[in-house]
Amino acid sequence: MLKLPIYLDYNATTPCDPQVMEVMLPYFTEQFGNAASRSHSFGWQAEEAVDYAREQVARLIGAEPKEIIFTSGATEGDNLALKGVFEMYAGKGKHIITCVTEHKAVLDTCKHIEKLGGEVTYLPVNKEGLIDLQQLEAAITPRTILIAIMYANNETGTVQPVKEIGAIAKKHNVIFFTDATQAVGKIPVDVIKDNIDLLACSAHKIYGPKGVGALYVRRKNPRVKLTAQMDGGGHEKGMRSGTLNVPGIAGFGKACDICRLQMEEDSLRMSHLRDKLENALLQLEATYINGSREHRLPHVANISFDYVDGDGLMMGLNKEIALSSGAACTSASMEPSYVLKALGLDDTLAHSSLRFSIGRFTTEEQIDFVIEKVTKTVNQLRELKIS
Repeated sequence: MLKLPIYLDYNATTPCDPQVMEVMLPYFTEQFGNAASRSHSFGWQAEEAVDYAREQVARLIGAEPKEIIFTSGATEGDNLALKGVFEMYAGKGKHIITCVTEHKAVLDTCKHIEKLGGEVTYLPVNKEGLIDLQQLEAAITPRTILIAIMYANNETGTVQPVKEIGAIAKKHNVIFFTDATQAVGKIPVDVIKDNIDLLACSAHKIYGPKGVGALYVRRKNPRVKLTAQMDGGGHEKGMRSGTLNVPGIAGFGKACDICRLQMEEDSLRMSHLRDKLENALLQLEATYINGSREHRLPHVANISFDYVDGDGLMMGLNKEIALSSGAACTSASMEPSYVLKALGLDDTLAHSSLRFSIGRFTTEEQIDFVIEKVTKTVNQLRELKIS
């Protein structure tokens, strides 16, 4: 029998994989040492776990273990990358280039930097959510120190031309930072091939625990330096002080390993389910896919249902299906999604949009139920509107 509610909000967070939980448990009880305690076996065990996890995270993104800085998550990674570069390279310039559809953790940090005297250019996107590479290059000035463009959008799943962006940054001697929270573990990410200098990601988006993430900081060609935003004992090469979350870090490492080994298989299965869902729901009239259908993540579908009240749609579904009308970080707001509005959607259409994000534990049976339920609810709401 089908268990309800069905979870289709994997872009917001994911359940811990049982294998991840298994790896974490000993570090809560028997092996509870502080990784900075270098004078006894408890500390050595913790340090060993952290070092191994560093290797696992690095392997997933093509980095060196020494280039991985553990954080509390992608929001902290975004803050450390943006503020850290802004302070460290203030002598060269104060100009940052980003994009209007970035996550709030990037946009709000940029707003903060502007208050400190920084200059930020916010690039627009086309109707598919992609930036224009010529516009990006034209925006670079001698005082540009950082380009910050996300790898894949959390609401639409649109994947930016990251390799090309990185090449433009390299050509102009500008640091390239990407918030790759939604991409890492879902699609192949390689910091060397993609010309990435800084990359933030989070464990809880890839079946790891909440409260732990990583920032990749390139060590050569070029060597990137950051001003620390958290002062203390000089942990994580002085870039991020604070006692390390050893159980979380061990779990993060295991989650990365599972993703690396299962990515291809998971992607094929999830894109099949995503396509099945989309093709069925597009049978409804006045229904549209938001974002790029060519350049996107394999597990995300953002769909607008015209002539339907957005709040009514969510209320009709949320007892049986857990999904989002936008991003989890902004869904508390009644405002229509700023990402969808940047794609050119009007308020009404943006408000009647749903984000379906499929995951490792989504089944065909669940998708069949979702198709039936969403179709029925949309038709009922439209009939009510007409009458």
